Amino acid sequence: MREELKNRFAIHEEGEGEEILLFLHGFASSKETWQWIKDSFRQEYKLVFLDLAGCGASDYTAYDVKKYATLQGYVEDLLEILKAFDYQNVTIVGHSVGGLIGLLLSKAAEGRVKKVFMIGASPRYKNDIPGYFGGFTEEEIYQVLDLMEENFLGWASYISRAALPESEGAEHTAYVEERFRASHPKFTYHFLKVTLLLDHRSELLNVPCEIIILQCAKDSFVPMEVAEYMHRKIPGSTLHLLSARGHYPHISHPEETAAAILKYL
Repeated sequence: MREELKNRFAIHEEGEGEEILLFLHGFASSKETWQWIKDSFRQEYKLVFLDLAGCGASDYTAYDVKKYATLQGYVEDLLEILKAFDYQNVTIVGHSVGGLIGLLLSKAAEGRVKKVFMIGASPRYKNDIPGYFGGFTEEEIYQVLDLMEENFLGWASYISRAALPESEGAEHTAYVEERFRASHPKFTYHFLKVTLLLDHRSELLNVPCEIIILQCAKDSFVPMEVAEYMHRKIPGSTLHLLSARGHYPHISHPEETAAAILKYL
């Protein structure tokens, strides 16, 4: 079972500690995006990296469109991994939708998850004016999806610069674009559509573990209003503001991001 899961999700472990840090990447990404911060944790923790279904080096033949029509499909995979490897007292570090998946996993994991770091995460991207500002109108969401269907490489170029402006380092923007271009077009479209249209605001109630929200100073995908909304709705949560701009602080500002995580571990 363990070997099959390792192959299906390209699971990789490293580090010299016993306490587990499970890293969950975001949309159109892979476990490789953690390479800039992982050395900050290797001596004290056991680090677990993986590629979510349909991403990175995961087994594409195992991708099921029906299963992953909601984020619950990814949660089921991760719960299977936690049980198969007997991971206990896990701290999750999740980026973007990976952070939200981490929160959902904590609610299903029967006490196996003790803390979740949510980096640039959102429970709802679509605006529900006047009560909620998620950052996108429905029209804008479908414009992004239409562009992706019509011109995948053009979409990758456009969206990478919105996600991580070249002012934060042109080489970092180029890396994000490369990851977008390398992703599987069909599965990436499906994942993006699920992500942008989701609504998990009700799941912010009764979270059974500690939640730390890391929010960039200016994120084109997740506005400050979303981070503040989550902080209000999740009792006992912590909101930590980063000076980094863009949606990928662990790539553009790895030292600041790692320091913020270490502060709350």
